Amino acid sequence: MGIELTVGPVAHGGWCVARHEGRVVFVRHALPGERVLAEVTEETTRFLRADAVEILDPSPDRVTPPCPFAGPGRCGGCDWQHVSLDAQRLLKTDVVAEQLGRLSGIEWKGVVEEVPGAPDGLGWRTRVQFAVDRDGVLGLRRHRSHDIEPIDACLIAHPEVENVGVEVMNWRNASSVEVIASNTGDQAVVIAPRPRRTVAVPDIDTSVAVFVDEGGGRSRVVHGRNHLVERVGDRDFQVTGSGFWQVHPGAAKTLLDTVMEFAAPRPGEWALDLYCGVGLFAAGLAEAVGPEGAVFGVESESVAVRDAERNLRDLPQARFARGRVENALDRFGIERADLVVVDPPRAGLGRDVVESLTALGASRIVYVSCDPATMARDLAWFGDRSYQLSDLRAFDAFPMTHHVECVALLTSAAS
Repeated sequence: MGIELTVGPVAHGGWCVARHEGRVVFVRHALPGERVLAEVTEETTRFLRADAVEILDPSPDRVTPPCPFAGPGRCGGCDWQHVSLDAQRLLKTDVVAEQLGRLSGIEWKGVVEEVPGAPDGLGWRTRVQFAVDRDGVLGLRRHRSHDIEPIDACLIAHPEVENVGVEVMNWRNASSVEVIASNTGDQAVVIAPRPRRTVAVPDIDTSVAVFVDEGGGRSRVVHGRNHLVERVGDRDFQVTGSGFWQVHPGAAKTLLDTVMEFAAPRPGEWALDLYCGVGLFAAGLAEAVGPEGAVFGVESESVAVRDAERNLRDLPQARFARGRVENALDRFGIERADLVVVDPPRAGLGRDVVESLTALGASRIVYVSCDPATMARDLAWFGDRSYQLSDLRAFDAFPMTHHVECVALLTSAAS
């Protein structure tokens, strides 16, 4: 059904908030202050979800979406293509501030900062996972749907991802196709087959590595090698398969620089890097604490642990172990640390991990977060354990989407 709405403030998740007959309406494709005609897409007893399908009074921040696949009922990969880039960052600033204020009682006066490498907000995504329909046609998922929007190009994909040309190939029997481009020039295609199916791999330039993800951390190489190399500063990082790495070309260096600024590691200190991935932050920490110090990294993915060990093999003060952070401190007998860096998944740390970390007596805890809601929740729990927020920076590492990356510095009142 269509309803006319006057749109209120932005909400976390790419929505704006309006009201209709006493119920909250979460509206996509709208902007604060606009009057829109919206089509309801979901209804619950407490709220509605809707798409703005006609803009009656547009915001001055509204622009024509650059992508032809963006809009109501279309590709769900972007949230803010209809918003100028400066206004997108102001919306994200409002979201971070609102989440911190509402969930942790913290007043934040910062701004979401640009990440170098994508001045127009396009062409930044170096890792894109495409869905595949039953006919082998590749596309991206529609918002809150398993339906696939066929596309022939993705404007936020990095040019080296687009140059592979997978969108115009047939991928019958694949469930997904991921294309990766590293900043050293490596390119790879990772194919996930449908259960008990064999994918006939299209003819791809042999300079592009191609491998099939067989699950459980195993992959079958079709040609090339099963890893890429990323470079930050003068250090190379091997990333096997579709292992985690920041997708914005400027994000890894930006986050590393911020983590190092906040952590301020000193020679001889004992540091933890939890959810360490392939060792990006551990490398900076290990170089700073020197051979008289130590860094211990914990990561749940065994392939990433092997990559981290290889990437930092010249830094014997850095050691890594596979494990879940939830039980790693007890399992490995870790009772103290001078500083801790954590980079958890979107679900955040949780109360038990927060309590375990605060028991270590670290003077600084640096929290890297891709979700301001779970970060704000966790910061409230840190506050209950006498750790206060000393600084926080937020970065627009995902232009055109609602996502934002934050780095928070927590310091112990005892120190």
